[in-house]
Amino acid sequence: MFVSDFRKEFYEVVQNQRVLLFVASDVDALCACKILQALFQCDHVQYTLVPVSGWQELETAFLEHKEQIKLLIKQDDDLEVPAYDDIFRDEEEDEELSGTETEDGSEPSEKRTRLEDEIVEKTMKRRQRREWEARRKDILFDYEQYEYHGTSSAMVVFDLAWMMSKDLNDMLWWAIVGLTDQWVQDKITQMKYVTDVGVLQRHVSRHNHRNEDEENALSVDCTRISFEYDLRLALYQHWSLHDSLCNTCYTAARFKLWSVHGQKRLQEFLADMGLPLKQVKQKFHSMDISLKENLREMIEESANKFGMKDMRVQTFSIHFGFKHKFLASDVVFATMSLMESPEKDDSGMDNFIQALDSLSRSNLDKLYHGLELAKKQLRATQQTIASCLCTNLIISQGPFLYCSLMEGTPDVMLFSKPASLSLLSRHLLKSFVCSTKNRRCKMLPLVMAAPLSVEQGTVTVVGIPPETDSSDRKNFFGRAFEKAAEGTNSRTLHNHFDLSVIELKAEDRSKFLDALVSLLS
Repeated sequence: MFVSDFRKEFYEVVQNQRVLLFVASDVDALCACKILQALFQCDHVQYTLVPVSGWQELETAFLEHKEQIKLLIKQDDDLEVPAYDDIFRDEEEDEELSGTETEDGSEPSEKRTRLEDEIVEKTMKRRQRREWEARRKDILFDYEQYEYHGTSSAMVVFDLAWMMSKDLNDMLWWAIVGLTDQWVQDKITQMKYVTDVGVLQRHVSRHNHRNEDEENALSVDCTRISFEYDLRLALYQHWSLHDSLCNTCYTAARFKLWSVHGQKRLQEFLADMGLPLKQVKQKFHSMDISLKENLREMIEESANKFGMKDMRVQTFSIHFGFKHKFLASDVVFATMSLMESPEKDDSGMDNFIQALDSLSRSNLDKLYHGLELAKKQLRATQQTIASCLCTNLIISQGPFLYCSLMEGTPDVMLFSKPASLSLLSRHLLKSFVCSTKNRRCKMLPLVMAAPLSVEQGTVTVVGIPPETDSSDRKNFFGRAFEKAAEGTNSRTLHNHFDLSVIELKAEDRSKFLDALVSLLS
């Protein structure tokens, strides 16, 4: 059903029930879950939390709890969504109504005129119906053909909390992290990100506005959120500036750090800023205060000289007291790394709990552990990108680019999970676009495969849309993968909520790719 009033048609319906909460394995879903948990705690709503990583787990969990689930069914008239026949009502009922009219005193000419009017009216209605059905077909085709993302789930749930006047600073921060997750993973356009940042910025001003007098002064250990234009460098405040420059996709791709020439350009960039290597290669918090004061302006000025016009971005930061400060992107990388960490059990339950706990300020140790895992992940990502580019592993298959990670590749198991492989694929495509001189290849999408299970002989395959400035972030690989698998009887598993990620038997890879080539040509 379509929900027009989120408070009335959703929250007030479940408020007096025991709720079964299915949560997907991504950062935005975790943030939405945290906000809902806070709301449920506020209203004393009992709930059961069930993490699900794909369609199979969702079906299994539903079957396990189906005896306790009550489906709320509303009739069409209650939904206030009229059926088509209610909109274009022109057939038998109209004829019956016209047949019951009295004919006394009606002249033949009047009857003929009324009949002609009815014929014209019915003809117009039939034409409107054909146009409506054609438009509906086009909309459904576009809806089913492509995969794209709307407003962050965490933002939607935070808006619910705000409407009920139950929004807190913690909830606002989770909404910010949910939005930032969409931006980090290129799920939304830059325009959509900037628009949603503007919405959240007003809430930040409302929640974190304090006067400087003693009566309204903030306590030492309070939570403070602030909007700022910060550097587009991953984890730089928890890393060294040099490591962050080398392992951030934006700078690594534009410097081409996988080449000797790229390393020289990085040295020239640092020299242009006038930063000593000793300072750049030590922890950020250990750098001289005099250098850190104007660091953002220095980096932005030098970045402009080197063709990096977007070195600073709109974002948010959170302070826990005076010691702990995190950017929203820091939390996204940390939570994502905890979610897909290979260190825990295969079930993923421990990873889910660790990632969920890391979003609470009472578990900062888990968040810092996630930051260390994120550094490892980012290093492995850039090393893998350098290896793929230097050994020419990216090949053109005609309508798309293709890259496959071989078994035995260093850190290959880090990329067997969908989010990690998708992030690697996006960063690899950005780097390839910066490195190639072939204009046609710059406009092509990328299909990437990585080993999933050696015992079962399966690989994870992900499709990434073309990397263009005008990209609307629509991904067409979901339907393309389905049709290619059906046409060749390839053994695939379309289990992920992200339709552009599938599992494929390694033996069927060749015929699957051949079908994909012919399908997209």
